[in-house]
Amino acid sequence: MTTATSDAIAGATAGAARAPLPRPYLLWLAGTQAGLLGDAALYFALGWAASAHGGGAAGLVLTAITVPRTVLVLLGGAVADRFGARRVMLAGDAVMLAATVALALVAGGPGTPLWLLVAAAAVIGTVDAFYLPASGSMPGRLVPADRLPRALALRQAGGQVAVLLGAPLGGLLVAAGGLSGAAAADAVSFGIVLLVLLRVRPGGGPEGTPAVAPSAGRSAGPAGLLCEAASGVRLALGDPLLRAALLLTGAAAGALLPVVSLLGPLLARAHGWTAGTAGLVSGGQAAGVLAVAGLVAWRGALPRAGAGAAAGLCTASAGTAVLALAAGPVAAVAGSVVAGIGSGLFACHLGPLVLTGTPSSHLSRVQALLTLVQSLALVLSNALLGLLADTAGAALPTLLCALATGAAGLTALANPTLRRA
Repeated sequence: MTTATSDAIAGATAGAARAPLPRPYLLWLAGTQAGLLGDAALYFALGWAASAHGGGAAGLVLTAITVPRTVLVLLGGAVADRFGARRVMLAGDAVMLAATVALALVAGGPGTPLWLLVAAAAVIGTVDAFYLPASGSMPGRLVPADRLPRALALRQAGGQVAVLLGAPLGGLLVAAGGLSGAAAADAVSFGIVLLVLLRVRPGGGPEGTPAVAPSAGRSAGPAGLLCEAASGVRLALGDPLLRAALLLTGAAAGALLPVVSLLGPLLARAHGWTAGTAGLVSGGQAAGVLAVAGLVAWRGALPRAGAGAAAGLCTASAGTAVLALAAGPVAAVAGSVVAGIGSGLFACHLGPLVLTGTPSSHLSRVQALLTLVQSLALVLSNALLGLLADTAGAALPTLLCALATGAAGLTALANPTLRRA
């Protein structure tokens, strides 16, 4: 009798996981995809315009995006939980629509002044600090928990498509209309996202009622928001599952993300490969992530999400080691694909764990903390790995990334909270 009941529950859960995703989520995701493509094209155009002023100027533009995003993201999460994720996203899209229209008008002349590029980058970074936590919480507000793995996998697949198509699209737009053309295209994408958000109305706090009301005696102003941001940090660090997820996210960001973006090109140059080959290595990683995301969106995630995330890190470790030791382009691309498959497994299983393990009152704040952990880990590892590559070659830091990723995966498997999640 017990076995029959368990089988019935398992069958009902599997059936629910394969049920269609909610229409509001699919509509929101379609609008988000248009926004991601527009953003990717504009980022390429900004980088291209900044490169005309030299490497230092290009670095300054990137820093102008990263610094406000990192400094303000915890506050952005508190604002989204206090006033509603949808409201924050509507405000952010409206600001970016106005900013990109202004950029398209001002950048129409020959040559783009550096101050304009830095100002545009600072606006992007500031809006991102508030927008990213709100956007990251939306799947949890629009999709039932049993369908979250497929919903997040579909979003992951869309993000990879934007990565693959964004730079070529940006190149075409720059060739046709310069930075002004890319900004105008991004303005159109923000207009699309605004129209979609006006149609999508999740229930609960984001609809019109604040998701988090200031408690009695607590200031509703900046001081109160800072206290609420701190409460999100305390919640995440005090919860065993969220704490483990944060540590794994930091490990993955520090050891996986730099492999393709930083170390892959350095390995290609060390072997004397062409830029086209380096592009294939990068594309292999994106293809691996896209394949896993598509499969999870179609069939659903593994029953044990924690074990799936840990297995993803172990798989990515093996692929990274192959990439580090590859003597030819074929082996390097194969290693990159395997690393991408592992990255996809990790992201598609850890994301639902975080959303379902977070109270609805703190969704945006925990997403903000995840963003902060990723940013800090990536900034630190990029600097250290770049210095090590200069002194010892690119293969050694790539192997160290493989070892760190594998150690994180095995540690996650040994963690009972994650293993049983």
